[in-house]
Amino acid sequence: MRFTFSLLLLLLAGSSYAQQFLFPDSLGMKSIPEGKELAFKVTLNDPNIHPRYSLEGAAGLGIQFDTLGNFKWKPSYDLVDRLQKQKEVSVIFQADWKDGKKVRKPITFLVDHVNRPPEVEDLPVFYVRLNTQNKYQIPAEYVKDLDGDPIVFRSLQSQLPEGGSMSSAGLLTWTPSRSQFNSLKGNPLYVEFIVQDQPDKAETIGRIRIAQTQLDLPPEINIVPNDTLITIKEDELVSLKLYISDPNGDDNLSSVSFISSDTRVPKTALKENALTQYEFIWTPGYYFVEEVQKSKKIELVFFALDKSSNKVQKKVAILVNDTENLDEKDKFIYSKYLQTLSYAKTLIDELDKNLDKLNKDYKQANKGKKQRSLLSASLGAVTGVSPLLTEPGSNAAKAIPAVGGTTTLTLGTLEATEVLGKSKSAIQDKIKINIEIRNQLQVEGDNFARKYALKSQRRSAGFDIDRDKMQPILNNQKLVLLELDASRPSVRNYTVKDLKKTFPDFAGND
Repeated sequence: MRFTFSLLLLLLAGSSYAQQFLFPDSLGMKSIPEGKELAFKVTLNDPNIHPRYSLEGAAGLGIQFDTLGNFKWKPSYDLVDRLQKQKEVSVIFQADWKDGKKVRKPITFLVDHVNRPPEVEDLPVFYVRLNTQNKYQIPAEYVKDLDGDPIVFRSLQSQLPEGGSMSSAGLLTWTPSRSQFNSLKGNPLYVEFIVQDQPDKAETIGRIRIAQTQLDLPPEINIVPNDTLITIKEDELVSLKLYISDPNGDDNLSSVSFISSDTRVPKTALKENALTQYEFIWTPGYYFVEEVQKSKKIELVFFALDKSSNKVQKKVAILVNDTENLDEKDKFIYSKYLQTLSYAKTLIDELDKNLDKLNKDYKQANKGKKQRSLLSASLGAVTGVSPLLTEPGSNAAKAIPAVGGTTTLTLGTLEATEVLGKSKSAIQDKIKINIEIRNQLQVEGDNFARKYALKSQRRSAGFDIDRDKMQPILNNQKLVLLELDASRPSVRNYTVKDLKKTFPDFAGND
C-alpha cells in the first residue's frame, strides 16, 4: 500500500526570531496509514538553541509530543471513516523561550483509512437433537467488524457435516442422522467457516463446536396430515401417520399410544410400523352416529413417553357425519332387482309351458276336423208317413215310419270342433297373446338386467322408474285369457346361474 504524506509548512508572520523548524526530509513524501506509528524529532535550524516545545490541536488524537521535541503518533483505526477513506489532521508545532518569544508552525497530516478483517470470538456450543432440524444462528455479539463494514458468512464445504448447510447470514442448519448423532457422543464435531467483510473482502476463519444435547428432552410427535380437525363420513377411512423422535436418541423411546374420548375407537387402530413410525387406521362404521344425531365429534390424544417418563402429546379432533348405509341400501336395491327379474323369469317359464300346451291343443283340434262328420237332413214336402212292418206275423216284428211322397235329403260336413271339443280359432288367439307377452317380457327383462347390472346404476333415481315400467307387463290384463294355472307360484327362488340363462346380462350382488 502506497502511503502519501503531505506536509504543509507555514511560517508565522511577525516572528521575533529567524529560527525555523526542521523535520525529516522524507516527511513531506509520505502519508500516514491508520495503525502505523510515525516518530521523529523536531529541531530548529540553530542546534545550540534549546527551546521548550509544545503542540496545539492534538487533543484526543493520541499524539505524544514532549518538550524536547520528540514526536510519536500511531493513528487509531477509527480515526478515518471507511467511506471517507482519507482525513486531514492539522496541528501547530510551537517553540517557546523564557523571554516570552516563540516560533509556531502549522502542519497538516493526511491519514489514510486501513481496512481490518472481522473478528470472531469463541462461539457457544451448538447442541443438536436427533431427527430434528437443528438451527444455529451465529450470535452477532461474537462476530463483529471494527470498521463497521457489512459482513457475510461463507461455509467451507469440506468442513460441513453431511446434510448441513450455512446461509450467508450465518444460519447453520443440520438434521443429523442416527449414526451421525451417535458419533457425537464421544467426539464433538468442529465446523470452520469464513467471515468476510464487504466490499474489501477481508476474511477471518471462525469455528463452531457441535455436540449432543445435554438436556433430557421429551420425545416429539409429528402427525401427517397436520390437521387439528378432520371431518369424515361414517363409511370413510381415517389414516394418520405418526413420526416419533427423541432428541436424546431413538433408543430412549419407551412407548407410544393414544386415548380416545369414545371407547368404541379400538386400541388396535394404532399400528407400529417401526420404532419411530406409527399409523392410525380407523373406520367409524354406519352405526357410529345415532339416528337422532347428524354428527358426532371425538377427540384423540396421541402421546409418547421416553425412559425418563418425559411425555409429549398431540390432540386431533375427528368429526363424523351421519351417512346413509350404502351396504344395506345396496342389498335392499339388489333384492328388488333380483325379485323383479325372478318374477319375470317365473312368468316367462310359465308362458313357455303354456305355449307348449296350446300347441298340442291346436294340433289335436286340427286333426279331429278330418275324422268327424254329421248327416243333416232337411225335409221338404212330405205327402204321407205310414208304418212299415218288418217280418209280419212274428213276435219280433218292428214298425218303422215310412216316407211317402216327395222328400228332399241333404248331407253336410261340419267342422267337428264347432260341435265337439275346443275352438281352433280360440287356440290360435291364445297362442298369439302368449307369444306377444312373452316376447315383450323378454325384451324388457334383458334391458332391465343389463342397465342395472352395476351397483352405481342401481343407486340412481331411474332404477325405481324402470322397475315400475316392468309392472304393467308382469300384470298384463290379457294373462287371464290364457287361463294359466292358478296354483303356480308368483315367483320362484332362482340362482344367479338360472337367471343368467334367461337374462344373460344379469349380475349377482358381488
